[in-house]
Amino acid sequence: MSRKDFSVLLLLAFAWGASFLFMRIASPELGPVFTTELRVTLAGAALLLYAFVTRRKLGILKHWKQFLLLGAINAALPFTLICMAELHLSASLAAILNTTTPMFAALAVWGTRQEKPGLAKSAGLVLGLVGVAVLVGWSPVPLTSTVLLSAGFSLCAALSYAFGGLYASRVGSGLTPLALAAGQQLGASVVLLPLAVIFAPDHLPSAAAVYSVLGLSLICTSVAYLLYFRLIASVGPVKTVSVTFLVPVFGLLWGVIFLHEPVYANTLAGLVIILLSVTLVNRKPGKS
Repeated sequence: MSRKDFSVLLLLAFAWGASFLFMRIASPELGPVFTTELRVTLAGAALLLYAFVTRRKLGILKHWKQFLLLGAINAALPFTLICMAELHLSASLAAILNTTTPMFAALAVWGTRQEKPGLAKSAGLVLGLVGVAVLVGWSPVPLTSTVLLSAGFSLCAALSYAFGGLYASRVGSGLTPLALAAGQQLGASVVLLPLAVIFAPDHLPSAAAVYSVLGLSLICTSVAYLLYFRLIASVGPVKTVSVTFLVPVFGLLWGVIFLHEPVYANTLAGLVIILLSVTLVNRKPGKS
């Protein structure tokens, strides 16, 4: 990987890591559903504008049914679940829990293709469960039912991402990455619109919430997707997956710097264990 590509990888991790910070700020004030609706609508509009300026054809109307489903399971549902989780969890903890997505993705692939995971991958899954237990259970923070439920929301979001990625790989044939990104966000916007109207806040948002939504939509979604697709085209999807290891690091960093979130021993221990499990789960068959 060249220095330029590695710089893009760092920027992508920077953006996706910051999304947990922005959701932690905006969600308690605007609500999880309305925050997500603003995110996907603004991001979809920005991607449409980019496609118009660069004269790219997206074919969104032709594939609207696929984009509605993709938007629901790969954007609307996981984004909202993470926002719900961050009503009670720190941004850093939510970012680390989201790192379990590759584990759930591997389970989804094995389940649909009826593949045997092998010794190393099975050990990785067990380690992943241990990492989550250490992260959530071994902590000075009281282990209340609210904390457990919020952690469950984060894990369900990771599961939704996993199935969303699997569905995207099936319906994405013949579609450009930009079309998938824009269609996904717009589909999520349509799906969430009725709920967003119901759960719309009854007060004007603060400046911090407004800036957080803008950062979440434009930087963490629109720009991040463009960086992601550029990286895939340059170095391929396998090396691009390495961003998984950097996102929680940035998520932890932004939470500490901007929200003054405490870092406990279990936070670092859980992060290391989960990242090790992701490494084992994503090993090539020949190396397991």
